[in-house]
Parts: sequence; structure tokens; C-alpha cells
Amino acid sequence: MKRFLLLLLASALCSSAAVADDQSPEDLIRSVAGNLLQKIGANEAQYRANPELLQDLVRTDLLPTMDVRYSARLILGRAGRGISDEQLTAFANTMSEVLISRYADGMLEYRNRDQLQVLPLRGELNEKAQRVRTRVRTENGTQIPVDYVFRKTDEGWKAFDVVVEGISYITTYRNQIMPQVQEAGIDAVTERLARGELKLSE
Repeated sequence: MKRFLLLLLASALCSSAAVADDQSPEDLIRSVAGNLLQKIGANEAQYRANPELLQDLVRTDLLPTMDVRYSARLILGRAGRGISDEQLTAFANTMSEVLISRYADGMLEYRNRDQLQVLPLRGELNEKAQRVRTRVRTENGTQIPVDYVFRKTDEGWKAFDVVVEGISYITTYRNQIMPQVQEAGIDAVTERLARGELKLSE
């Protein structure tokens, strides 16, 4: 379950290229998650037979409008100070690929848009960090609390963090990656991630 939701943060619950920039964060979740689940449901057999097609779906439809660089900088924390734009981009892209290859198959478990309930926003919109609360219903009826965190950019709202049952995606990976970068440097960590030598726990 958490694998699917973490992937959703890293790739899904943000606007696709076809989504209007002026949509609110909650509208983006409804439209993009719904469209994604519809595509998966319509092509489930094909995606199960060829998981790379599902990974391609995430890359082409979802990742281009995720704020991967901002997420990457938050994950790096203090260890990211002084790195170049090229190093940050390389790390952000590598993290995206790691998450896609690791979690994409979990998306096949969720094919019904009714499994996602978007709760009303609380208070005024915060352009720096707007939290959108949702509940995801599992097949056994359990309701999982999931909060998505968006920020307003020049290109519209973009997601950069997700909090699943109180556990932040950013914090989870920062606690594992930041010490590695401080010890070995950003280039070495990026290369180890790309080669699959640095294993990250959920």
C-alpha cells in the first residue's frame, strides 16, 4: 500500500501536460489520479505483461510536472548546500527513476477512482506549502490517510511531498540519503543510486 502511495507522490499526484495550470491542488489530484487509474484499468493486462509500459506512462504523463528538483533539494537538506545545478538535476532525475522502477508495479493494485476521496481544504490557500488531505480506500475497506503537499510555481501548482499515515516521503529519504552525501559526496551517491547499489528503505 505505502509503495503505491509513495510513488504517487514522486510521480502521480501532480498535473500532467494536458492539465490546466490554473487548477487548484485538489482539482489536480482528482483529475490526474482519476485519469491515471482509468488508463491502468483499461490496460491492466498489458501493463502486467510489460511493466516497462507502466513506467513509461508515469514518465510521460506525470513526471514532467512534478517538482522533482525541489523535492530533491529538500531530501538532500544541509548536504545539498553548495552543489551545482547540474548535480541537483542529476540527483533529482536519478531519484525519480529509482522510485519509478521500484514502485510502479504497485499501481496495478488500484484501478478505481472511487478508492480516492479528496477532503475539503482547511483555511486559505498557502502558495508555499498547501496540504491536500485525502483518504485512500483499500480492497478490505480500510481508509488510509494521505496528505499531499503542493507549492505554487511559475508553471502552476506542483506536488513535492506526501505524508502517508503521518510519515513524510521527504523526511524518510532525507534521513537515509543526507548522511550518505555528507560522507561520500553528491556525485558518488547519485552514481550508487543509479547503479542500484544504495538501497533505500520505505
